[in-house]
Amino acid sequence: MTVIAEQAAQTIQSPQATRRHYLMCPPKYFTVEYSINPWMDPGTPVDADRAMIQWDELKRTYERLGHTVDVIEPQPGLPDMVFAANSGTVIDGRVLGARFRAPQRAAEAEHFRRWFTSRGYRDLVMPSRINEAEGDFAWTGRVLLAGSGFRTDPEAHAEAQEVLGVPVVSLRLVDPRYYHLDTALFVLQRGEDARIAYYPEAFSDGSRRVLERMFPDAVIANAADAACLGLNGVSDGKHVVLPTEATELAAQLAARGYEPILVDISELRKSGGGPKCCTLELHT
Repeated sequence: MTVIAEQAAQTIQSPQATRRHYLMCPPKYFTVEYSINPWMDPGTPVDADRAMIQWDELKRTYERLGHTVDVIEPQPGLPDMVFAANSGTVIDGRVLGARFRAPQRAAEAEHFRRWFTSRGYRDLVMPSRINEAEGDFAWTGRVLLAGSGFRTDPEAHAEAQEVLGVPVVSLRLVDPRYYHLDTALFVLQRGEDARIAYYPEAFSDGSRRVLERMFPDAVIANAADAACLGLNGVSDGKHVVLPTEATELAAQLAARGYEPILVDISELRKSGGGPKCCTLELHT
């Protein structure tokens, strides 16, 4: 390859930020009063004020990066409503709502459905199968990576393909600590040359082979970064928002030209949540 060709290839592959549109929900009623994943212990004290401070800083981080953040009003009795990523999947203006596996979260789906309707989303379908939205769906710009194993039904993957009109690739999660796809994988860059970061041990053998084939240049997280929910990150194509503790993952990303931004989300992690769990991206 000539020097000019190498420079052109580097230009094409260089991480580029694009403005994003997010939906978030303040943790006004956040607490841990039940356990629906291995991270949740009702006996562990929760500092609600600290959770709000951490959430506010996450929101301000997105806004400083030039992104638009809409906010839905939290509802009493729904402490996990702060995890807005589980509320819907939006691609090209089409919305597939949520249907939660845990009865404690079931009522969240209707509040978010009303929000979408009030904002003019007319092409909206509520799922017939258990579907925890962007918790288990990751849009690469080409295909929808879809997780199952703990929350979302495998049959919901076919429903997502029909409703959203995009190809779906099913992946099976096998470690209960990584109960949603967004705890074990996130998209760094969308498009024809999509790039991801993931933790292989969270996936079945077959799913790992699929990911290796589809994303041979993926960033591979280690066990320590996975254990602090480092894969629950949010990328705009260049800036990557990660939990403070995900230092090795941040170093890997920086070496590839990304700009890691570390945020303290430790209080919300007591419910098994990180930056991505708090952030629904509206792909319009």
